[in-house]
Amino acid sequence: MAGGWAQDGAVNEQIEASIEDELRRMQARRQPVGDSLAECAECGEPIPEKRRTAIPGVKLCIECQSDRDRRPVQRGGFNRRGSKDSQLK
Repeated sequence: MAGGWAQDGAVNEQIEASIEDELRRMQARRQPVGDSLAECAECGEPIPEKRRTAIPGVKLCIECQSDRDRRPVQRGGFNRRGSKDSQLK
């Protein structure tokens, strides 16, 4: 049963779309692009050949990548699709 201006299932569709967007963003972030570097872009240490082969486009050594992965990521937590209330204004 729909109430107000929302269609049946609109909230669930919005939640599912937000989850799909986040999954796509995370998958894109995990895949480096371009040529791998022989030396780490942050510390200058050599990147092992096995790591460059396993992850094409890698730019950081394991230690620097681990440090970066531990840092908290600040992102905006807004819904780009907008809520029902924001569309009524």
